Amino acid sequence: MTAEKLPDAANAGHITEALRHSGMPGSTRVREVETVSSRPTILSRIIRLRLRYDGAQGNAPDTVILKTGLPERIGSGWQGGAQEVAFYRQIAAEMRPIATPRCFDARWNATTHDWHLLLEDLTDTHMIATVWPLPPTTEQCERIIDAWARFHAAWWDDSRLGTSIGTRRDEATTDRILRDLTAHFARFADRLGDRLSPERRALYERFLAGAPRLLGRSQRRNNVTLNHGDAHMWNVFLPRNGGEDLRLFDWDGWRIAAAAHDLAYMMALHWSAERRRRLERPLLDRYHATLFAHGVRSYDRASLEEDYRRAVLWQMSTPVWQAAFDIPPAVWWNHLERILIAVDDLDCRDLLK
Repeated sequence: MTAEKLPDAANAGHITEALRHSGMPGSTRVREVETVSSRPTILSRIIRLRLRYDGAQGNAPDTVILKTGLPERIGSGWQGGAQEVAFYRQIAAEMRPIATPRCFDARWNATTHDWHLLLEDLTDTHMIATVWPLPPTTEQCERIIDAWARFHAAWWDDSRLGTSIGTRRDEATTDRILRDLTAHFARFADRLGDRLSPERRALYERFLAGAPRLLGRSQRRNNVTLNHGDAHMWNVFLPRNGGEDLRLFDWDGWRIAAAAHDLAYMMALHWSAERRRRLERPLLDRYHATLFAHGVRSYDRASLEEDYRRAVLWQMSTPVWQAAFDIPPAVWWNHLERILIAVDDLDCRDLLK
């Protein structure tokens, strides 16, 4: 057990209220909260809590997960937590079948930027496939690809996208994002100096010049879905006993976009060239077949290929954003190397002509 001062969101009264709103009997009260474990991630803090009750416990959970922000991240330019809270408040409850951990409480304070999520604890029933950065096995990758295809299919061209769920970028927002990206790249290039070759710098300049046209695909109204935005293979819980009850988590980057952006982020950005070259095409084939099996009939394999190449090219922006938001170089430097190799492997430079 780890002794530590718990945040206000972890007090017994607050958790009692949250669980009652989620169906716990009104006669049941959380009497005691104990920290089982606590760990920081790059962008948040994950605390596992054990609960003890007064009254009949019924189906109330023995343990829960409290996810909160890191104080040192406030003011860094990254609005951590806001999007994930919005996801659990607006979207997760609409999913059938459930594809995420169950959320008992989700709050964001726009003034202080404090936020927290109180989530179902899946420790005993689920696992992350491997310890980052060790990639999952091929069989695990296939199961994860299937889960993403099922999720994307469930939201494919949903009439709520851009109305009651999420917003579509307007021209002013797109212009602001591109101005910020251009400014961040200038600082990124200065920081790297001669570690960014003249040839690569020139490629980035061509990419930035062509970015407005590349973003046009994401702004089209058809063949779009909910995008996770951070869909690497360590953001998925796999059931320990097998089966299809995979749970997708870490939703702070969700948006409306072409599904291929999640796939390019997953494989082209995170995998070594050898592994990507070996598994990329069969996994894309499998993904498309699963989309089709779950009702997406307006999107052929050639369209997925085209969107995937565009998404790989757009992932060139990810190391730049990560460096701007103080993600450690151990993350973004390796992303930079891998994505530029993928751009060449897939002839993505042709998309800039």
